[in-house]
Amino acid sequence: MVEDQINDVVSRLQSKQFFQSDWDIASFAVFFIFIGMVLLLVILVLIRCCCCCCCDNDKPRRQKVGVENFGLEP
Repeated sequence: MVEDQINDVVSRLQSKQFFQSDWDIASFAVFFIFIGMVLLLVILVLIRCCCCCCCDNDKPRRQKVGVENFGLEP
């Protein structure tokens, strides 16, 4: 069973016909778009974490600006 799959992959590589139908191409594209988005989000999270850890000590904390709405108090 595994040998059949390996032979199928090798024959596709030799014939340079990787996809059998348009659905194969579409699923391949959707898969790589999904993987790309996941990697992009992981990179953005890592950048955010690194920037927050390094730059947090330099910036003073923001204070609230405006008027407190006491009408919302119980």
